[in-house]
Amino acid sequence: MDTKEKITYKVGEVARKAGVNKETLRYYEKRNLITKPDRRRSGYRIFTQHHIDQVKFIKRAQELGFTLSEIKELLELRTDENTTCSEVKTEAEEKYKDVVEKIEDLQRIRTTLVELIDSCSGSGPKGDCPILEALEGENKMGENLR
Repeated sequence: MDTKEKITYKVGEVARKAGVNKETLRYYEKRNLITKPDRRRSGYRIFTQHHIDQVKFIKRAQELGFTLSEIKELLELRTDENTTCSEVKTEAEEKYKDVVEKIEDLQRIRTTLVELIDSCSGSGPKGDCPILEALEGENKMGENLR
């Protein structure tokens, strides 16, 4: 065990150093995303730099769009001595495919919204509103919504 691991922290210190709140730490612990901290005789949890590093890993993975379930898989791959770089790359490639699909969906939604907005003069009774008609499926532009 190196010197870094001997330094212990309280939950608030870990939260501050990792850039999360205490409830997030508790949630990660409950979801088994971070290793269970040891406890003092008083019952207080004892965290180490390892816990801070785990939380920072989780936050960086979330920024890349990984879900907590996917992050759990990545963490398991990270700690499994038999894991290959190829397995980790496969996980990243799967996430990339998901992101590309989401971008395509968002571009389709953007296009449809622009068409709907352009079709509406913004005046007249709401009963004649082409946006509402499309959302109700009474307009040919509504086909793009499906």
